[in-house]
Amino acid sequence: MTNENDMTASGAELRQSRKSWMSLLATADEARLRDLWAGFDRNPDHSWLRAPEAGGVMVRGRMGAAGAPFNLGEMTVTRCALTLADGTVGHGYVQGRSKAKAEIAAKIDAMMQTDAADDLHRTILVPLLKAKEDHRMRRAAKAAATKVDFFTMVRGED
Repeated sequence: MTNENDMTASGAELRQSRKSWMSLLATADEARLRDLWAGFDRNPDHSWLRAPEAGGVMVRGRMGAAGAPFNLGEMTVTRCALTLADGTVGHGYVQGRSKAKAEIAAKIDAMMQTDAADDLHRTILVPLLKAKEDHRMRRAAKAAATKVDFFTMVRGED
């Protein structure tokens, strides 16, 4: 379980780092994101720079994180870009084919660059961050439950 100080530190980082909130939105559970967005109840007027569209991207990897890069495979991504009425641009890139999730992500990205950032942070990003951390902790606990400690046993035949 995360303590409140850790959540505050992460929250401050999210408020300042576009990379952090874009990553959180891209990996968030779609149903949870939709619910939080509906509860936010501020859907801004916007025009599309690029309507939501699905496509593929090549995922690259490295052996041991230091070796030569190689193509791991393709992944489906949905992306879009929009402009708010005040000219602020927002982008949404999400894994999968959800055009609605990409649109919500783009709206949040744009609004995080306006005076609505604090409200968005409190009502959407912090709950998403908490859910992500809770999921990580559950996975870690599940993995720890299956941990096997190996030890050497002396047989006494020497």
